[in-house]
Amino acid sequence: MFERSHVGSAHWERQTIQKVLLEHITEQRRARRWSIFFKLVTLSIFIFFMYWIFSSSSNKDITTPVLTKAHTALIDVHGEISVDQEASASRIRSALKSAFENRNVKAVVLRINSPGGSPVQARQVFNEILYLKSKYPGIKVYSAIEDVGASAAYLIAAASDAIYADKTSLVGSIGVRMDSFGFVDAMQKVGVERRLYAAGKHKTILDPFSPRNPEDDAFIKQQLDELHQIFIANVRQGRGNRLKDNPEIFSGLFWIGEDALKLGLIDGYGDAQYIAREIVKAEDLVDYTPATGILDKLTTRLGASVTKTLLTTHFLRLF
Repeated sequence: MFERSHVGSAHWERQTIQKVLLEHITEQRRARRWSIFFKLVTLSIFIFFMYWIFSSSSNKDITTPVLTKAHTALIDVHGEISVDQEASASRIRSALKSAFENRNVKAVVLRINSPGGSPVQARQVFNEILYLKSKYPGIKVYSAIEDVGASAAYLIAAASDAIYADKTSLVGSIGVRMDSFGFVDAMQKVGVERRLYAAGKHKTILDPFSPRNPEDDAFIKQQLDELHQIFIANVRQGRGNRLKDNPEIFSGLFWIGEDALKLGLIDGYGDAQYIAREIVKAEDLVDYTPATGILDKLTTRLGASVTKTLLTTHFLRLF
């Protein structure tokens, strides 16, 4: 009797445990499904939010009339001027070519908001503007500097027929810099030995883990000075006698628009709309800037380029 009761009790306990486990597993599955659901909802909201940001940040003030109507072409030069950025020479040159080839374009406005970047990319755009202006002499190019138009960005602007900015814009910074780091003392403190094998007397130049070499420093300075002179020559070529006789213009300093006007770095105050309406007399602005996908914008804005820059030990740029 006791044995039968004991067996029955054990069977009941086993069933109860199984039932509890099954309910727990079911609850886990239900929780997992809800977790996936909420993650999908959150992802959808995030995607929608990012799309809304990029859509709302587009140029609402820019009209897009039929291209058979007389209009002013607009091309953005925004951010770092670099081969893998939105303001790359290939993208800007493509936009310039499309604008100049349209018979209904009365003028081209470069809307600049950039601290500078690659001297090579900037000079490619500079030369392209000069070439297209000679090929299509009836179309003028204007630059409208927004927050900042400095260094390599100013080099591009210098190819314009006229440069406009706001009184509070930052303009200039006509100079060259090369960044690097030195970890020699830090390595000695932590007891790290540098083992570097190279062929060529100066192959280790700019190596951040090797001591500075006066001969290398002098060579780098010479190269930067020569590059600076090329930069200055291009700016003089573009601006001509509009530049005031002031050596500080090429010192690397930058000025607000009000002082930039006094120095001859810009020709007046105004933005893209002002130029189209008052200077070109073709008020309709059509954006010729190559479109950028949402994912590309997201990658750029979230700092992929910043990460890559931080991982680079040295880089040459005009800002």
